[in-house]
Amino acid sequence: MAIHHETWAFIFGLLGNVISFMVFLAPLPTFYQIYKKKSTEGFQSLPYIVALFSSMLWIYYALVKKDASLLLITINTFGCVIETIYLVIFLVYAPNKTRLLTIKLLLLLNVFGFGAMLLSTLYLTTGSKRLSIIGWICLVFNISVFAAPLCIMKRVIKTKSVEFMPFSLSFFLTLNAVMWFFYGLLLKDYYIALPNTLGFVFGIIQMVLYLIYRNAKIPEPTKLQELNGGHIIDVVKMSTMVPSEPNHVARSDVVTETVSNV
Repeated sequence: MAIHHETWAFIFGLLGNVISFMVFLAPLPTFYQIYKKKSTEGFQSLPYIVALFSSMLWIYYALVKKDASLLLITINTFGCVIETIYLVIFLVYAPNKTRLLTIKLLLLLNVFGFGAMLLSTLYLTTGSKRLSIIGWICLVFNISVFAAPLCIMKRVIKTKSVEFMPFSLSFFLTLNAVMWFFYGLLLKDYYIALPNTLGFVFGIIQMVLYLIYRNAKIPEPTKLQELNGGHIIDVVKMSTMVPSEPNHVARSDVVTETVSNV
């Protein structure tokens, strides 16, 4: 007996949840070090702010859509919780200037930005039009998130080193994009499917670059400082995304967490 396409969609969505869950947890070692050393050591908060915003967007989209949205809600709810925990730890141990900047970004994007989008779609749109507008916002935002790895790919080519682009991370982000692509495709939800095609393409390119430069000599710290405008580069994961979470996100000056949760 043939398996119904909705069953396949559930399977891919479930696998997407599992992989996104692991990607969301990828920065744990970084935050353990931050806690242990009582210092953020130059790590950036933006990837986690973006990942949190992405998860909030997809939860709103899933609640408006209603049908077949449970898998989006589960992983993005987890995403909101874990990214909030990361940001709390970051705020506790960040220097005053960085802490203030992080709070400003949170207010700008996650409070005022999301709030404005929420109120405008709730009161100025109805029915399918509301879902379409939210879907397009999610699609455009996640395309921009998936484009973030262009920075690390450029750096890999410039330094001829994959020190800051772990193969395992690229692999799981690519696999994550595949799961959510088929989930969206089988449900004929192209707001989910389309951004993940870009995530898949960039993931493949990253893995190809890794194979090309995997044996290259690791650049010296002084050289890295020159390439990064005088600042030592920090590596976090994975941000990365993400769809968010379903397409996530993200992860530092070098590796941007792009968790795709959808």
